[in-house]
Amino acid sequence: MSTIATTNETSNVTSLPSTSKAQTAKEVIAANVKLLIEQLEAGHSEGLTAYLTAMGRFHNYSFGNILEIARQKPDATRVAGMYAWNQLGRKVIKGQKGIRILAPMIGIRKKKDSEAEKDITKQNQPVLVGFRSAYVFDVSQTEGAPLPDLSERVKGEVGEYRERLIDFLIAQGIELEFKESIAPALGMSYGGRIAILPGQATAEEFSTLVHELAHEMLHKAERRTATTKTVRETEAEAIAFVVSQTIGLDAGRASADYIHLYHGNAALLAESLEVIQRTSALILSAIETPAATAEQTEAEADPEPALAQAS
Repeated sequence: MSTIATTNETSNVTSLPSTSKAQTAKEVIAANVKLLIEQLEAGHSEGLTAYLTAMGRFHNYSFGNILEIARQKPDATRVAGMYAWNQLGRKVIKGQKGIRILAPMIGIRKKKDSEAEKDITKQNQPVLVGFRSAYVFDVSQTEGAPLPDLSERVKGEVGEYRERLIDFLIAQGIELEFKESIAPALGMSYGGRIAILPGQATAEEFSTLVHELAHEMLHKAERRTATTKTVRETEAEAIAFVVSQTIGLDAGRASADYIHLYHGNAALLAESLEVIQRTSALILSAIETPAATAEQTEAEADPEPALAQAS
């Protein structure tokens, strides 16, 4: 893997050592989580902030590839392969190093003659046979035709996202009410019902709604008994951070307090990060605009493997 220079804001995001050995998705995730733990134990939360930010920007990517993009280029905003950028009228700037991700390799599993005769539609079935290295580039590494502003994201104002979030919440069978009696709490989750303190600023209310929705989606069943209150609150707050920042709100920064998420347990940290990514992606998919969805799909539709470095 190539080492990517970072800005002062992300100077504590360290690169993993280069390796020529092919890695599985599990190995990539484990290596990134190990690095993240080392950073948190050293008191640095910049790497975690980069991971959470990337979860929102690239929520249609796999968990492992989100970790890879965030580690190699924490300031990435839109990524695509060389072929996709060319289709958009842009070219990768000479000398730019690609961001390595893992692309699935699909093969054909042949059925035995006896099985194939029973059902001709299942003679040859596609099957995942492994992963290969592929390379994408951030928009900042390209030049050419200007890109349309597809994201329609806001800066500090919630806009239509509030109503879309409420519609999603109702579609999940969750009731919403506004109650002054829950003060000083901003929101409460009761299992099938959410109460919100009225009078909050729109951005704060939106973040509170996402936080309580995360509890409803994650912490009212098996996961409640399998996790501590600290872990549950941290997961809900992280999901609120991811969703709020993705739509353009000032969500602050991830705190070094996230070290409490795992108490030295790498498996727990990896599990929680994956839960945060999966839940954030589900909420964002429900509230994002059709144009933003098209942008994500277009960025990933790249049949041509790109080079690791633009020549």
